[in-house]
Amino acid sequence: MKKRSVIKRFLLVCLCLVMVLSLAACGETKMSQRQVFAMDTIMTLTAYGKNAERGLTAAQGVIQSMNDMLDPDIETSTTYAINHANGGNVSISGQVATMLSTAYDIYKKSGGALDLTIYPVIKLWGFDSGRYYVPTDEEIWPYLALKAFDKMTLTSFPSSGSYAVSFPAGTEISFGAVAKGCAAENAIRSMRNVGVTSGIVSLGGNVQTLGLKPDGSLWNVAVQDPNNTASYVGVLSVGETAVVTSGTYQRFFIQNGKTYHHLINPESGRPNNNTLKSVTIVCDDGTTADCLSTAMFILGQTKSLNYWRQYGTKDNKFDMVLINNDNEIICTKGLIEKFTLTNSDYTLRYVE
Repeated sequence: MKKRSVIKRFLLVCLCLVMVLSLAACGETKMSQRQVFAMDTIMTLTAYGKNAERGLTAAQGVIQSMNDMLDPDIETSTTYAINHANGGNVSISGQVATMLSTAYDIYKKSGGALDLTIYPVIKLWGFDSGRYYVPTDEEIWPYLALKAFDKMTLTSFPSSGSYAVSFPAGTEISFGAVAKGCAAENAIRSMRNVGVTSGIVSLGGNVQTLGLKPDGSLWNVAVQDPNNTASYVGVLSVGETAVVTSGTYQRFFIQNGKTYHHLINPESGRPNNNTLKSVTIVCDDGTTADCLSTAMFILGQTKSLNYWRQYGTKDNKFDMVLINNDNEIICTKGLIEKFTLTNSDYTLRYVE
């Protein structure tokens, strides 16, 4: 969660996550907005109405608290405690327990496409620090051997409402694939708790909405063009939901003319190489949406669509926008009336 390319990230948020908002000068539709830097991202928080400022303060507090709790480099953080527990139990909050259980569920269903315990591999590539490096297979293999998500023990204590987690000694985790989604979800909840009924938070590639726009209409959230990050391919018209994107263009470096992106395949320990350029998940639950965006990208086009057919219409319903190397946009059927193509460089099709 170290600062890097802050200005570039801010521009991407403004240009790519286009939110068409109805603004009014006073009364219940008065807009308040705040920008926060956390989790290596400039975040934009927007709320409407008489409780807007209280809502923004509450949301900012939630985000900052989660940043401090999850940053693996902060010695007082939960992540640091887990990574240095040497196999012992670590007391965790309900938020952390939810992130771990959600990620683990998707880990199992996706055959390991999402694995929070590949953090040592991510560090080897330098994606945590910005000191980039292209390792050899021989350098990667010892770190892949440290994966242990399937050996996690998560314990709840109903009488006290507390939780504990343990991993084998030597395991290191990162919440990078789930933290922003959970933070957005909890930020929206904190706004609602102080009386805000209309708002939106944009945390990097994570957007979550509260209610509808003040005039009662849907929110419009743009899907970024992976070939031109100053533009977008289309617009999703949504109510209260989460919209989370993972793509090759979000974080990468170039060495000897070759591009290496941050979405590491847990099986190979290398940037995932398939036909997809980005995956956007639309789901009521922000934590689930964040986990799914990474997992579906790793699975690739065919397997992710099969995953959606098996799980996408069940309890945690979700839909997807896939963009592939052929400039084709593939939307699942739940988005037929929600996605509008705006870029003639792309073709669009829906899948059942």
